[in-house]
Amino acid sequence: MNTRTRFIAAVSAALVVAAAVTGALATSGKAAQRAAIRVAVVTDIGSLNDKGFNALSAVGLQRAENKLGVDGRIFITQTAADRQPNLVAAAQQGYDLVFGVGVLFAFGPLPTVAKAFPNTMFAGIDVAQSDMGTTPIPNVRGIQFKEQEAGCLVGNIAALEMLREKRNTISAVGANKVPAIVRYIAGYKYCAQRVSKNIRVLVNYANDPTFADQAKCRATALSQIARGSHVVFQVAGQCGLGALDAAKSKGVWGIGVDADQSFLGPHILTSARKRVDQAVFDTIKEYMADPKGFKGGIDKTYDLKNQGVGFGKLSPKLPASVRAAFGKSTNALARLIIQGKVTPPAQ
Repeated sequence: MNTRTRFIAAVSAALVVAAAVTGALATSGKAAQRAAIRVAVVTDIGSLNDKGFNALSAVGLQRAENKLGVDGRIFITQTAADRQPNLVAAAQQGYDLVFGVGVLFAFGPLPTVAKAFPNTMFAGIDVAQSDMGTTPIPNVRGIQFKEQEAGCLVGNIAALEMLREKRNTISAVGANKVPAIVRYIAGYKYCAQRVSKNIRVLVNYANDPTFADQAKCRATALSQIARGSHVVFQVAGQCGLGALDAAKSKGVWGIGVDADQSFLGPHILTSARKRVDQAVFDTIKEYMADPKGFKGGIDKTYDLKNQGVGFGKLSPKLPASVRAAFGKSTNALARLIIQGKVTPPAQ
């Protein structure tokens, strides 16, 4: 075989190998695409405009799309009547893992749909197995947060600021008495009064089952401010944006919830953070690692110890030295909670 013949044979062999590799990669890519985990997030009322709870669930899904390659979709819940049909639609469309975002999914929609679609895995944000009945549901993972710990941290900050200003009244606005809201407020009140027994904490509920009526929360906050509150903690989803707006309009402090809501302006003293985004991402990642072994019928709890809750940025309106002092005090309190030396109440 002459040199030219050997060259042509080598090139031909290389092309055959390259084609085989290319074909294998294409087949592998198509298989991977077909095998992509499909994840649906069903929001609660208030949708992604709440700048907090629902929006964070979408952030977690987007992170999983970008980092884990999942095929994600968000189903928007406009009214209470949409919760169950949205869950059903997600299950019928073949999504492997379906999130219901909010405790109200527990009271009917989630257990009903999960039992009807036993081969679909569900996860409920702010949902506990005990909310859904006496028997755990094997294809539902409950996801809980120790909101009282986050509430405690911002209560500490609110009380410290009131002592600095020589004032004594703060407040909290809840949408209604669902467990997560009750926990936030219980921790807030407990740790504010831990700083000083002279701190007065006004607690009122806007009675907004939609979590989206900003006028109701604004009116509730204005009433509290009229009674002397100089720090308003909103614990009400999109409704609570009205409370923060009331605080801004009256020149008092607001405290955000779930997300770090410092982006709303320097009137936000701080925020009680609840890492819904991290919980969604973690759950997806765990499911992807072993879909068949992913465990339902249990609750997973996020707290200070696993960095599932915390507090947000301190307002730039505070002097730098004050921000440093408040941060040091609040981080020390967080360590005490993690060590079990301070236990904020859940109600």
